[in-house]
Amino acid sequence: MSDSATDQGFTAEQQQYLQGFYAGCEALRASPALPTFAATLGVSPTAKSDNCPADERRLHANAQDKTLAEGKKLSPEEQAKRSKDPFQMWDEIAANAAAGKFPKGTDIFLYKYHGLFFVAPAQNSFMCRMRFAGGMTNSHQLRGVADLAEQFGGGYVDVTTRANLQIREIKAEHSMEIINGLIDLGIVARGSGADNIRNITATPTAGIDPVELFDVRPLCREMHHYIIQHPEMYGLPRKFNIAFDGGGTISALADTNDVGFFSVRVGEGKCLPPGIYFRMELGGITGHGDFARDAGIMLRADQCVQVAAAVLKVFLREGDRTDRKKARLKYVLDRFGHEGFLKEVEKLLPQPLTRTPLHECESRQKTNPLAHFGAHPQRQEGLHYVGVVLPVGRLQCDQVRGLADIAQRYGSGTVRLTVWQNLLISDIRTSDLPDVEKAIEALGLTTSVTNIRAGLVACTGNAGCRFAAANTKLHAKQLAEYLEQRLELDQPLNIHLTGCHHSCAQHYIGDIGMLATKVAVGEEMVEGYHVFVGGGYGENREIGRQIATGVPASELPQLLERILLHYLSHRSDDEQSFRDWSRAQDLTSLLSITSSLQLAGAA
Repeated sequence: MSDSATDQGFTAEQQQYLQGFYAGCEALRASPALPTFAATLGVSPTAKSDNCPADERRLHANAQDKTLAEGKKLSPEEQAKRSKDPFQMWDEIAANAAAGKFPKGTDIFLYKYHGLFFVAPAQNSFMCRMRFAGGMTNSHQLRGVADLAEQFGGGYVDVTTRANLQIREIKAEHSMEIINGLIDLGIVARGSGADNIRNITATPTAGIDPVELFDVRPLCREMHHYIIQHPEMYGLPRKFNIAFDGGGTISALADTNDVGFFSVRVGEGKCLPPGIYFRMELGGITGHGDFARDAGIMLRADQCVQVAAAVLKVFLREGDRTDRKKARLKYVLDRFGHEGFLKEVEKLLPQPLTRTPLHECESRQKTNPLAHFGAHPQRQEGLHYVGVVLPVGRLQCDQVRGLADIAQRYGSGTVRLTVWQNLLISDIRTSDLPDVEKAIEALGLTTSVTNIRAGLVACTGNAGCRFAAANTKLHAKQLAEYLEQRLELDQPLNIHLTGCHHSCAQHYIGDIGMLATKVAVGEEMVEGYHVFVGGGYGENREIGRQIATGVPASELPQLLERILLHYLSHRSDDEQSFRDWSRAQDLTSLLSITSSLQLAGAA
């Protein structure tokens, strides 16, 4: 549907109805037509799918057979996928829901294929994760999600670092109401967990950004539907992340993905005809200390999904099926080398990839770290988008409905989720901006932030995740409140708190990043963090350096206050950012700042 509320002669209300109707039709059309998961493994016979040849449906089984033939042992998750088809569990899930039972054993893993995560012991409940291609949704879907969360969940909705939504605190008996309710809304939860391709992320201002090179929304949608319609995409060795960056004002963090596509411009007199192309980067996994690296190739827009599919098939065939810690694309690239991997990819393509040095491309527009907050002009004359601040990504249901109403009343009904755990409402007339600001404030939200909160990101934490070692969302709020009362920054700061080694909040790329841990204080174990500084992404990519170990959460605010005050008094000039200042310091100097506080376990 168009972003304009008056296109095609429909009213905004009619457009919202049609958006939901068409989305629901696509979701319903896609789901029943998929071959069973067992068929992809060759476990049981099934009818052939026109868009998935039999040899491709057996890619999972072939990879597992090869592992076993080499005398290796499949991981428990691979054994679970081999022995039981998660997409043939519908009746079992329904029976368990009727009996009020949660899954056990490896069924906990298999439920994730339906978007249901049993998160005990953090919460004795399900979390349901959804899929929104490029983070794009609308007011109709938001209202529906709020209704589901209020009736069957905890009464709130979380925006994730993959521009996605989650409903939490779902009782066992309500799992089917959630899944069926999402299908009714045209929202896909299928494959949002387990060994699947996660939500496709993108530049959130795609199609409305005055400086973007390419509107990547069609590519996100095409990739999204490719995944849904190809069953071989549901048995990868591990999860997989894909992002499209259209060269706009807001970063999509594409270089932290397994595959990142970056739009670039080629001018006159170069080795390719002038125009807009895409560079592909491979192997990003910052939780393992690595960014995606430029693959040295240039793609037309119409080649991106085809090449991504070939990358996925090589990964599917070659990824580690024995060790989950080594089952990501990065380790296949380490084994083959980037050029060796690309040669395997080329075997699955109709023509060789075009090798082109990066210097053939013009430098892209610099991103604006504050462009996802406040009002900004769109490329469409007289229209603006407004970025709304969401406290560490969490919204109460009445706030979700209120934002949906604002989007429909003042905009086109389009809502854009971002990887920064907030959202944008687009297509607002200039004359309506004051009323929009007031309406957002009436919901208890805001569109402006201090530089301390500008890049404040926190994962779910141990209030809702069994892996997390600390209550990251609570500590993030406390940290921001403490720092705002004691100092003022003249430049935005990225502060990332993540609860475990999975690094959902990507602590390594924050100006200041924190990884939760348990800390011994006397005879007790308390929540605490390891502290890193100097991380970055995009043109400023860098893995942060650890400067403190095992800092109790109660002492973390004082530590960060001291670090920031030291930065403000010792930076070279008023223009030097915290990131640049911290990188210019040797590790010994940074360690001395933290060790002088004599915090428990400080480095």
